[in-house]
Amino acid sequence: MKEFELKYGCNPNQKPSKIYMHDGSELPIEILNGKPGYINFLDAFNSWQLVKELKEATGLPSATSFKHVSPTSAAVGVKLSDTLKRACFVDDIEGLDESALACAYARARGTDRMSSFGDWIALSDVCDKTTALIIKREISDGIIAPGYTDEALEILKTKKKGNYNIVKVDPDFTPDPIERKQVYGITFEQGRNNFKIDSELFSNVVSKNKDLPPEAIRDLTIALITLKYTQSNSVCFAYDGQAIGVGAGQQSRIHCTRLAGTKADTWHLRQHEKVLSLPFLPGIARPDRDNVIDGYINKNEEDVCADGNWQKYFTSRPEPLTAEEARAYLDTVSGVSLGSDAFFPFGDNIERAKRSGVAYVAEPGGSVRDDAVIETADKYGMCVTFTGMRLFHH
Repeated sequence: MKEFELKYGCNPNQKPSKIYMHDGSELPIEILNGKPGYINFLDAFNSWQLVKELKEATGLPSATSFKHVSPTSAAVGVKLSDTLKRACFVDDIEGLDESALACAYARARGTDRMSSFGDWIALSDVCDKTTALIIKREISDGIIAPGYTDEALEILKTKKKGNYNIVKVDPDFTPDPIERKQVYGITFEQGRNNFKIDSELFSNVVSKNKDLPPEAIRDLTIALITLKYTQSNSVCFAYDGQAIGVGAGQQSRIHCTRLAGTKADTWHLRQHEKVLSLPFLPGIARPDRDNVIDGYINKNEEDVCADGNWQKYFTSRPEPLTAEEARAYLDTVSGVSLGSDAFFPFGDNIERAKRSGVAYVAEPGGSVRDDAVIETADKYGMCVTFTGMRLFHH
C-alpha cells in the first residue's frame, strides 16, 4: 500500500487528506481493522517511536497511552504490586504477572485514567491475549504494534462494533533521516531527532548527592524518552517503571511541573486505602468511576461526597479524603524521578518537585540560573544530572 486516503484531516473541513511516503515507496504499515483517521495516525506514529525506543533502551516490553499527540503515560513491563493492581483496576486479569507487555499497558493506562479515555495505544511487542483483554474493556480509539497473536486480534476486532482501529507496523522500518512538514504553504525541513537516550546520558551529576541507583536511571530514561515524544514545553515524573505524571504543551515550565506533579500526586493517592475502598454502586460505568475518583481526590467541580451526589455513585456516603490526610500520605512518597525537556530556569520547579517526592532530576542544564537550581536541589538532598540535550517536540 503506497497511500491511504483519510476521511478528513485534523478537522472535518480539512479535505482531501491522505498518508503516503514522500519517495513513493510502500507504507510500513498494514491496517488490519477499522479505518484510522489523521489524528489517529499522528498518535500512532509518534507513540510507536516512543515504545520502540523505550524497549531498545531498557530491554523491557513497553507500552504507552496517547491522546492528542502526547503520551498520558509510558511504562515498561514491571510487575504490579497488589495495591497497584487494585488502583489500576486489573486485579481481576488472569495471567497478568506472566505477561510483561500486559503489565506495561496496565501501568500506562492506569496512570492518568481521565486523560487516557479514548486513547491510542502503542505496544513494543506482539500483542498477546492478556494485553488484549485489558484493552477490550477500555474506551480506546486504536492500537499500533509489530504484530498480534490470533487470539488477541480476534478479541480486539470485537471492539467498537467491529470498527476498532488495528494497525500493524513493520518493526524494521527505518525512516528517512530528513523530516519535512508544511505550515502556511511553507515547507520546513530538519534532521530527525535520532538522539539516543540511555544510561550513559546520566553521567554528569552536578549535585552534591552523587547516588544514582539503577532504578532511578531506568525511571529517568523512561521520563526523557516520554518527553522526546511529548508536545513541548514538557515535564515528566516517573516512578517504579512508568511515567506517573506528564505536563505537556505549557508555555511556562513551572506550569508544566505543577501539572505533572498534580497528576503524579493523583496517581499516588489512587493507592490510598480510602480511595481503594470507595463503595461504588454495582454497574457504575468505568469512565464515570474514574471521574468520581478524580473528583474525590482533587475536589473538582462536583463534591461527590455531598448529600444528593453520593447517592448517584456509592452504596453509602464515604468519608472525604481530607487535605491533611492527602498531604500526610504524599509526605511518605520518595524516590520519584523527574525529567524536563529543557533547562529549569528557576528553583521553583525543584520546590514543586520536592512536594511530590522527587529525589532524582535529569535536565539539559545551560540556564544562567543553573547554580540556583542546583542549590535548591542540594537543600533537599536530590541527585541532579545535566544531560546537555534539549528534547523539544512540536
